[in-house]
Amino acid sequence: ELWLNLDFDLLDLANLAVSACVGLWYLATRHWLANNAFGLAFAINAIELLHLNKVATGAILLSGLFIYDVFWVFGTNVMVTVAKSFEAPIKLVFPQDLLEKGLAADKFAMLGLGDIVIPGIFVALLLRYDAARGRSGRPYFCCCLAAYCAGLLATIVVMHVFKHAQPALLYLVPCCLGAPLLLALARGELGCLLRYEDTDGAADSRTGAKKTD
Repeated sequence: ELWLNLDFDLLDLANLAVSACVGLWYLATRHWLANNAFGLAFAINAIELLHLNKVATGAILLSGLFIYDVFWVFGTNVMVTVAKSFEAPIKLVFPQDLLEKGLAADKFAMLGLGDIVIPGIFVALLLRYDAARGRSGRPYFCCCLAAYCAGLLATIVVMHVFKHAQPALLYLVPCCLGAPLLLALARGELGCLLRYEDTDGAADSRTGAKKTD
């Protein structure tokens, strides 16, 4: 009976109505704006639910996925083929002919949700690191976030110049790992950064999972 004990307010009902409208819009038209709305929602929710507990763990994860992404994009055409043929909000799409066709654009560049979520949970870890150290300005978080944006910009530029699909993690991983590590080295805090273990985030994740169950 616990699952029937739900507490709603007007804001929840309004959100439900808007979400239902966007869902119907996507099912009816497969419009890229509706696709991106779902994709961003999935990515934000995933970053909130998934937690890294150590910077070293994040570095290993990003490095492994760096190799994986490069191989499957440059070594084979499997990933590109699946991304183009699979009609679901598992990617963000950016119209390349937006200026010519407006919202009716039909030529797209793609960014997989994994290219948002995986670096995103690492950026979130650095935010918790800054908070745990009581630092104002959140230097490591801001540094890594800026590096992510720079890596994403580099991906887009290279993709447009060479007219070929690019493994985004090829550019995102060096930026997201290199920037905070260089900052820590410059501040003499590299050892502290690598030794940091986030126990609160892991506990929150387990608590959230139990509540969901």
